[in-house]
Amino acid sequence: QVSTQSTGSTLFPLLSKMFSKLATRSFAPQLLAGGFVCSSKLFPSSSVRNFGSNSAPIKPRVTQLLIDGKFVNSTSGKTFDTFNPATEQKIASVQEADVADVEKAVKAARKAFDEGPWRRMPAAQRGRLMHKLADLVEKNFDELCALETLDNGKPLTMSKAADVALVLQTLRYYAGWADKIHGKTVPISGPYFCYSKEEPVGVCAQIIPWNFPLLMAAWKLGPALATGCTVVLKPAEQTPLTALRLGELIMEAGFPEGVVNILPGYGPTAGKALAQHWQVDKVAFTGSTEIGYEIMRNSHVNNLKRVTLELGGKSANIIMDDADIDLAIKSSQVGLFLNQGQCCIAGSRLFVHEKIYDDFVKRSAEVAKARKVGDPFAPETDQGPQVDNDQFQKILKYIEVGKKEGANLVTGGKRFGNKGYFIEPTVFADVQDNMTIAKEEIFGPVMSILKFKTIDEVIHRANSSHYGLGAGVVTRSVDNYLKISNALRAGTVYVNCYDVFDAAAAFGGFKDSGVGRELGEYGLRNYLETKTVIVKRPDDSLP
Repeated sequence: QVSTQSTGSTLFPLLSKMFSKLATRSFAPQLLAGGFVCSSKLFPSSSVRNFGSNSAPIKPRVTQLLIDGKFVNSTSGKTFDTFNPATEQKIASVQEADVADVEKAVKAARKAFDEGPWRRMPAAQRGRLMHKLADLVEKNFDELCALETLDNGKPLTMSKAADVALVLQTLRYYAGWADKIHGKTVPISGPYFCYSKEEPVGVCAQIIPWNFPLLMAAWKLGPALATGCTVVLKPAEQTPLTALRLGELIMEAGFPEGVVNILPGYGPTAGKALAQHWQVDKVAFTGSTEIGYEIMRNSHVNNLKRVTLELGGKSANIIMDDADIDLAIKSSQVGLFLNQGQCCIAGSRLFVHEKIYDDFVKRSAEVAKARKVGDPFAPETDQGPQVDNDQFQKILKYIEVGKKEGANLVTGGKRFGNKGYFIEPTVFADVQDNMTIAKEEIFGPVMSILKFKTIDEVIHRANSSHYGLGAGVVTRSVDNYLKISNALRAGTVYVNCYDVFDAAAAFGGFKDSGVGRELGEYGLRNYLETKTVIVKRPDDSLP
């Protein structure tokens, strides 16, 4: 029998436990990643149970741009509004960065890199500053979790269990790397001493998505700061609030001015100007494959940039006929419905062996139907709203297309309630490979279950997608898991689990799911340039 367990990430065991008890509603989340506990004691009714009221459980502290160590208004004076997706009510007006602000921020980052103390200070000191930032994140843990839930709509249990807990893990992991980045001595022919150095790549433009706002900021900032780079970070316009609060904590920690600059704004203006700026040395982007193509084509206008992309997915999750069906249902529910289905690695093509297909569909639909949809601040909630109206409408359209093309809608498929961007957990059966819902990334709570007969067949079908971010397999057989995991063209393959994340484990995709890797030691490579130094030795010296 095959089983897997990560000592660094307890998110999957927690979530699978939650999903397994949905039908009885008897669970209470307890054990979480990063050593944090999620219980009713952390959710006082006075602070979180005001869903739908005019008052918010928390108010944002920062709504300005962070440029060169100061929070400032945008040059144009323009602002944009950010909304609570659970109530559709405005949270705050945020300063909108434009081309002029990009110029200021890049100039500050360039000066901080070329002339400032950041890359010249001892690497251990950079690590200490990063540890201090992690300490401040931990000190403000509850505030950051509440702010993330308010702006994004994900359940507060999720913000605590995964998002902010893993932010802490990522910052501390890369803080530990800061003084362990080094070159090599290289034996070469002749009377020469040769060695290599690993140096920071320079000014980095980092453009992050709205599905895991603070965590994606940490994934980007961690390796950049550990290597000595400086950063201009653009959060998604839908969810700018936790990134700005993180900027405030960065300054409180004592980072030099200009090392981290944060520009909330829109992709076609601030994002495009940032990606194309001639003084930016590297672009890191997480988002859709379509925008990734645009960045790859158009970011090299006046200089060649290093580009890494973490893009979309249509991951295959394969349930073999010998699988523990209870485990398979738990892992597939986590793999699809995590974060309202707004997860790039979601197991959104669920291939189930024909021998267990009918039973699996029936039981999966029952568990999905029992999911608690509603107030993201309520501890019993499993699923909050989609991030905004655009995503909400997009998902509903995909559901209609699925029905029109002949997929069998087993449960869900409609809006939940009459306020907020809530969608019922949705399960389609009898899905065929040529259907739109089996080919395109929906990014929502829509499970598509396909039937297969043989291992070779399902491997071929799983690899037929132009995406290659992730995959999964549930089986008791070592032979099965080895054959399938070796054959799948995907950056991460989960065996008897799903959505296990850890700062030490590299993450990224094959094919159209991206370029490069984030996290782990591999994530540092994106932010380093290798320099070779060759020194002439006396001809008669020993090598």
